Amino acid sequence: MPRPEMTHPLVPLLTALAAGGTGALIAWTAGLPAPFLTGPAVLVTLAGLAGLRLGIPVPVRDASFVLIGLAMGAGVTPEVLDGLTRWPISLSVLIVSLVLIMFVSRMALTRLTGTSGKSAVLSSTPGHLSYVLAMAEQAGLDVRLIGVVQSMRVLFLTLAVPPVVSLAGGHLPAPSGAVDEMTLLQMAAALFLAVIAGWLFKVLRMPAAYLLGGMLISTIGHLDGQMSGGLPSWLSTPAYVLLGTLIGTRFSGVTAGELRQALGAGLLGTGISVVIATLAAAGASAATGIPFGAMVIALAPGGVETMTAMAKLMGADPAFVAAHHVIRLLFLAVFVPVLLARQGKPAGD
Repeated sequence: MPRPEMTHPLVPLLTALAAGGTGALIAWTAGLPAPFLTGPAVLVTLAGLAGLRLGIPVPVRDASFVLIGLAMGAGVTPEVLDGLTRWPISLSVLIVSLVLIMFVSRMALTRLTGTSGKSAVLSSTPGHLSYVLAMAEQAGLDVRLIGVVQSMRVLFLTLAVPPVVSLAGGHLPAPSGAVDEMTLLQMAAALFLAVIAGWLFKVLRMPAAYLLGGMLISTIGHLDGQMSGGLPSWLSTPAYVLLGTLIGTRFSGVTAGELRQALGAGLLGTGISVVIATLAAAGASAATGIPFGAMVIALAPGGVETMTAMAKLMGADPAFVAAHHVIRLLFLAVFVPVLLARQGKPAGD
């Protein structure tokens, strides 16, 4: 029987924040890549699998997305826009890689794990978690199974991308930190406008609405000279820690049986996605001259919030990475329903 004090709604949040902060400190002390993302993701995941009740309320999550968006937008300069002429090549490679990931993963899940029809389609979708789960619920599928498979993908990518980039010689130096910081007035104005922009994007059902709102306002402000410098570390670092914590909380409440059931499908689908995306990144990098490390993050089949934050933390161009992930989500929003319609209503779905 749970103790009465454990029923307070703040307990899951405070527990998650404590685990996330501890994980970030351990990872930072150990010198791990992107420690403020990977540390919380690992420790909070372990805490969730151990049975602790964890959760991040939507308003807290959205607040972190606004801050991350503002931090990323600060890195968008006029020089960044000069590279737009090369992006169509990598965007085309992205679309091809997404189609390959969907078809190969769906076929493998169906033949090797017994996952059937529509469940295989949604389990193999490389991203758009909230969209995928909403469609699964509407179709009457196993939302918990699909959610665990998808969460494993995000967690694995969060942990795997930094060492893959480093081992492959991607030349992504750790950011040296902004010499200049926004003034308090600039930060207040940016936060206010970013929340409004994020709300409008949410009304329009745009993916990662508040992150995009923050990035849009910060980008415009820095390009037209109304803003200069980045967010201070006392604001940006907690936002990254919170994002890593959020990734880990997706495993809260998952039973051992559910985890075993999803483990094979999750590892198989994630492995296929990573191999195809990495090969695509290598080809796109060779064709465009864009550093392989930046291309890996841009083409990784992971969440736009996670990978654009990863880009910022590892010194890649956040605008380049964000553009590719937004295109990925928009493409999936159209492509996934088409695949589902082609599945019909097979037995088991």
